[in-house]
Order: sequence, then structure tokens, then C-alpha cells
Amino acid sequence: MTTEKSLILDSRQVKQKIKRMAFEIYENHFKEKSLVLAGIDGQGYVLAKLLARELEAISPIAIQLAKVSLDKFAPQQSDVTVDADLKSFRKKSIVLVDDVLNTGRTFAYGLKPFLSIEVKGIETAVLVNRSHPQFPIYATYTGYELSTTIDEHVEVQLGKETAVYLS
Repeated sequence: MTTEKSLILDSRQVKQKIKRMAFEIYENHFKEKSLVLAGIDGQGYVLAKLLARELEAISPIAIQLAKVSLDKFAPQQSDVTVDADLKSFRKKSIVLVDDVLNTGRTFAYGLKPFLSIEVKGIETAVLVNRSHPQFPIYATYTGYELSTTIDEHVEVQLGKETAVYLS
């Protein structure tokens, strides 16, 4: 049995959503000298890089990119690591980025490394928010809000063939 995929956002629409998210982030942080974009390893990190590129094009804010790595399927059993020195994030604003917000579990565990340092604030950015909260996590910046059933799957492709599908 093959699952049929429905196109939700095409490449042009995804780029438009990312650009709008970058403007929203800039509006909320225009007084900052620097900002940390911490992408969850995988599509979240790719999205963080795309947001960084947009932010650098529209603002004078210095963007520091970081990759947050964890096992999305067993986050309690895995270490959550960041590919940068956490001390460099002290007293800075951090935007934790992932492609899809489903239950909030990945974001909740992805916050762990940042809880050990004094930061100015932590926000979240997602390309697609599915709104199935099981954790007290909400998206500060959302590209697209999508009501789905828990059985449906949202697939985000960023790169050469950029699109968002629902199956």
C-alpha cells in the first residue's frame, strides 16, 4: 500500500514563509547586536541556516548558528549536544528552530543544554505547526499552521527540491 502525498507548500511558498519568519524575528530583536539560531539536527538545522541567510540579508544583527543533536525517537535516553561552546550564548537571545512542531517533545528536550546557562530569552521557530501539544511548548514564529490528525505525517524537504507534503 502506497501512501499518497499531498503538496501543502511548494518551493516558492516555503521561501516566502521563511522570509516572513525572518522579518518577524528581526522585528522582535532589532535592538540586539547578535542572535543565536539553534537548529535541531536534520531539517531544523537546514531551516536555521536558511533563516540566518535571510536575517543577514535584511538586518545588521550578527547571527550565530548552532546545531542541536538528539535522538528524536528516544530523547530521554540520548545526550542532547550543541556543536558550539555554550558559554558563547550567555546573555544572548536564542531561537530554537525545527521543521515541524507536533507534540513539542523534540523542542522540550532540545532546550536542555540552554537551561544550564544564563540567557536573555529562548524562542521557537517552526516551518509547520501541527498543533498536537503534549508538552508546554508553543511556536513563537510559525511559517504555516496546519490542522492534521495524529496519524498523518508532515514531510518537509529543504534543499534542491524544497516543498512540504502531507501523507
